[in-house]
Order: sequence, then C-alpha cells, then structure tokens
Amino acid sequence: MERLLSRSWWALALQGLCALLFGVLALALPGLTLLMLAVLFAAYAVVSGAAAIVSALKNQGEKGWWLWYALGLASIAAGVLALVHTGLTALLLVLIMGVNAILNGVLELSMAFRLRKEIRGEWLLGLAGVVSIVFGAFVLLFPGAGALALVWLISFYAIASGLLLLALAWRAHRGETPWHGAPTAVH
Repeated sequence: MERLLSRSWWALALQGLCALLFGVLALALPGLTLLMLAVLFAAYAVVSGAAAIVSALKNQGEKGWWLWYALGLASIAAGVLALVHTGLTALLLVLIMGVNAILNGVLELSMAFRLRKEIRGEWLLGLAGVVSIVFGAFVLLFPGAGALALVWLISFYAIASGLLLLALAWRAHRGETPWHGAPTAVH
C-alpha cells in the first residue's frame, strides 16, 4: 500500500486540484444555474474518478488497489448521472451529490484505516473522508436548502476536500514524512 500511495501521489493531487477548482469556481460564481452546477459537478466527478481508476490499474496487485478502483467507479457513475440528467430537479441533483460524497467518504475512511500502520499522515485521508460523509449527510438531511446556500456549501466542501487531498499528495510525493521508516524513491 505504501508503494501504491507513493507512486500514485499524482492521482491524489489531480483529485485534490479538481475538487479545489470546482469549489473555487462554484464559490466565485454563486449565480450559477443548476444546469451549470450539474455540469461542473459532473466534470469534477468524472475527472477525479478517472484519475483514481488509472492509478488503481497502474498499481493493480498492490494492497488496497481495488479501493481506488471502487472510488473511481463511484465518482464516474455520479458524474455521468449528473451529466446525462442535467434537467433533473434540484432535489435529485442534491441527492446524487450527497450519496456520492458519502460513498467517497466511506471509501476514503476505509483506505485511511487500512493504511494506519503503514503510513503517517493517513489522518489527512481520514479527515477528507469525514468531511465527505458530514457533507453528504447534511445534504441528504436538508435537501430543500436554497440554491445559493447549496452552491456555497458545495464550494466549501470541495475546497476543504481538495486542500486535504493536495496535502496528502504533497506528503506522498516527498516520500519522507508520511511513510514509516526510510524515505522511498518516488517515480
């Protein structure tokens, strides 16, 4: 699993960058229509999911590679649903986003739990998972929130998740502090 993360730091960075970009765009343009929000979310979910799948396939056979694969499939499925059905009501779009966030959070927490004895800094992945689950639960509990509040909530979630994933990617790329023992070479 150590090799999986150290060789896949770029996938974490790409996922974090996509989330950060999505969050900043949604925050900077609060007047987004639900159609634009659906397209932004779909693009974020598909690119993020594709990065996770490519990383999983490149590291097939490593401990935990299938978790990255499952994370990628869940994100792509949510993105495709949002893109194909952009005319859905705001409520259904909110539900898709909430379920996707909870699934991502559960998978991120599972990965962090499995890595707790192999790396330092797994708390960043675990915290990203907790943020995802809390966001998803909030969205599912309060689906009738106003569009502007929803855009802001989604923006803050994406920015927080993106920053945490970028921090983990940076630590994994450095190869010295997150791993127990000696630094590993990153290729």
